[in-house]
Amino acid sequence: MGNPRPRPLRMASKLRSIRETLGLSQSQMLARLGLEDSMHYGRISQYENDEREPTLMTLLAYAHVAGVHLEDIVSDDLDLPARLPGNVHYQGLRHKPSRRK
Repeated sequence: MGNPRPRPLRMASKLRSIRETLGLSQSQMLARLGLEDSMHYGRISQYENDEREPTLMTLLAYAHVAGVHLEDIVSDDLDLPARLPGNVHYQGLRHKPSRRK
């Protein structure tokens, strides 16, 4: 059946670091990612414990929330910036309207 695709070794810990550095619970992280309507917050735990690999679109959402480049999350050779959110600004990025009341 072929060999499995290689997986980044540090990605799970980086995803946890992003959430914790931003001071968010798992359910808050899911909301910040804009995915609260499409998955259960337990999925965040699976990502952080390397039990499940996020989709590319989910990783992109993490990058946007953290203000980092996607490769900062995925590459084992790169570290996350010391301060989050980082200073990457996405021109043309449209944010979903906030549901906060």
